[in-house]
Amino acid sequence: MVPVVLGWPPGPRLRLDYRRFAYAGKFVVSSTGKAVLLGDPPAAGDGEPDDALGVALLDEADRDRLDRAAEGGDWSLDAAVLGAVSFSADRTDPDVLRVRYVTVRADRQGEGLGPRLLRFLLDRADARGYDRVRIGVNNAFSYEAAYKAGFGWTGEETGLADLVCEWPAPAGRSAARYRAGLDRFRAEDRDPTAAERSLLDDREGASPPPVLDSWTGTD
Repeated sequence: MVPVVLGWPPGPRLRLDYRRFAYAGKFVVSSTGKAVLLGDPPAAGDGEPDDALGVALLDEADRDRLDRAAEGGDWSLDAAVLGAVSFSADRTDPDVLRVRYVTVRADRQGEGLGPRLLRFLLDRADARGYDRVRIGVNNAFSYEAAYKAGFGWTGEETGLADLVCEWPAPAGRSAARYRAGLDRFRAEDRDPTAAERSLLDDREGASPPPVLDSWTGTD
């Protein structure tokens, strides 16, 4: 696998297969930057590129951008996208990068790819000079993934009932703040799924998960 920043905002348009990726339609817009996690190319005979990969960049210029970003590797449009993240500068503070959407291909969910892609983005955002990175999460799995990448809950919630997490993590990633966020997902008005309830039960009284040292997944 290899992570690639396709472009900073305004960025390339990316078409994802809605059957394989949640929020696929959100990646077509050009107002946000995009980063992807690429896996192995599909085997020969897997069908037409769009059918085999579930992804296509819309513009020829984007194809060149991806080839250049691969830095001499074998990665091109023939490589499979396993996950994608979109992002843009905060509307009120240009020094803050906002993660807009994160999606992992349906058949690769549960493998920890989301936290790894977020960790990669944090490293690139830091190198680009952003002071902070923020993300809104609306379920326990996204919350856990954000914490593994290095985010921490700010104590804030949006009008959309998202918990606002930030990097560098506020409050020193305190266990109390982490547990308080989990408690919000236990609330009856959240109506957590059975899978979420299982995760919440498993994390009862726990400390925040270790932070990944890098996108490769080492903690």
